[in-house]
Amino acid sequence: MKREQQIQKLKNTKKYELVIIGGGATGLALALDGASRGYETLLLESYDFGKGTSSRSTKLLHGGVRYLAQGNISLVYEALHERNRLLSNAKNLSKKQAFIIPTQNYFSTLYYHLGLKIYDYLAGKCSIGKTQFLSKNEAREGLEGLKKDKVQFGVKYFDGVFDDARMALSLAKTAVDYNACVINYIEVINLLKDENAKLKGLVINDKIGKETLEISSSCIINATGIFSDTILQMDSHSSELIPSQGVHIVLDKEFFPSENALMIPKTSDKRVLFAIPWYSKVLIGTTDTQIQTISYEPQALEQEIDFLLESAAEYLQKKPTRKDIRSIFAGLRPLINSHTNKATKKLSRSHKIDLYESNLLSINGGKWTTCRAMAEETLEKAIKAGLLPFKECKTKTLFLSDYDENTKFGERLSVYGLKAKEILKLEQEGFGEKIHKNYPYTYAQILWALENEMAQNIEDILARRIRLLFIDAKACEECAVEVGKFIANHLKWDTKTLENELSSFLSLAKQYQVNEE
Repeated sequence: MKREQQIQKLKNTKKYELVIIGGGATGLALALDGASRGYETLLLESYDFGKGTSSRSTKLLHGGVRYLAQGNISLVYEALHERNRLLSNAKNLSKKQAFIIPTQNYFSTLYYHLGLKIYDYLAGKCSIGKTQFLSKNEAREGLEGLKKDKVQFGVKYFDGVFDDARMALSLAKTAVDYNACVINYIEVINLLKDENAKLKGLVINDKIGKETLEISSSCIINATGIFSDTILQMDSHSSELIPSQGVHIVLDKEFFPSENALMIPKTSDKRVLFAIPWYSKVLIGTTDTQIQTISYEPQALEQEIDFLLESAAEYLQKKPTRKDIRSIFAGLRPLINSHTNKATKKLSRSHKIDLYESNLLSINGGKWTTCRAMAEETLEKAIKAGLLPFKECKTKTLFLSDYDENTKFGERLSVYGLKAKEILKLEQEGFGEKIHKNYPYTYAQILWALENEMAQNIEDILARRIRLLFIDAKACEECAVEVGKFIANHLKWDTKTLENELSSFLSLAKQYQVNEE
């Protein structure tokens, strides 16, 4: 997947049947669905794939236990079935994960056990493991690192975990395999309409090539998530989204060495808290805070940091402090306004598809687990509106690019699937040096990202092609200069460009670190 080839394809194609704006989970799922059906498909992302919300999730493929408690049965049913499709179609990027809910008494254990049995029932043939009632000894053994007095019984259930940014990249690559044109760093600057005020195309700007182009299409889908208004305002509309911020902190595994994940259904302020093994670390999250300012790099609020640390300290034997946080990241959720004055944590995670007078389609809400189904539903609506000819959806059983059923997610190089052997070959050819002594990432992976994964800068690589920024922001600082020099040499940056790129990335890395005071 090379950007130069995609740009050339863009210039050589006069008209696209389907144009998708936005390269997050939903947009990329749409590109794959459209391309695999056989539509001439174009996807445009104004920054990097998954740069926004889609690389900042809790890393769960799940039905949503708390949505079950809210009575949203249809969402849970759909998500449980979609969870299994992603687990099946991208085994090298995801895996089954056991979760344990620690309980204080027999009756609360029965309550959660019953609720999760309903979860199992809704999954039906898509179940990935039966819910289990755990004795005190079983629960304590399964939750190593938790305070003993917090575990009198337990309930064990199963969901999925994955690498969100790598899943986004895999969706992009698979769409390209099916002949889609998929390009990052392309900004939409205007929508074009005919004499009847119907869409006929759009004007775009290539941020890398510094070139403005016009693209023809009568089926354009806005899948920009939390940034939907940027496109909708070009069509004289606005969204009804309520931005909600979710914050996560990353700690060393010593704070929670269990291979099971921890799920606390009700913290002190009635939120759900997770502690999830993720690569060599443990991920603690999340918050749910309504915010006013929308940004590509949202910042954790001090009260959110305090809440996560205090909640973790309430349950973990080893109390984490600010200096123990290896990385902190925030993501914005595009929640649908229900006009009920509910707190964001009570708003539905369902999605909404709008078709405007101009024939602009806009999809919002939802979550990673249901992105495939959301894409299918959106294209079915486009077909019903006469914007696309009927073609059957093929994504339910479609393996993602470089699928390798023999690779276990979490192993070194597992996210590359069948292409892992190419990385190993590069390492043997002189690019096997680690970029940081404490982590397994090598310069071969950076070279591969530059040549085959459309990475354009230091952030693309250290944040999303490899996940070091989300795992250890300080380590990113320590290796950024040498990584930057390697990239500069490959992309032929001059000294000034390298200095600007380093300054920008080092400033960003600071935002993923917590002030220890």
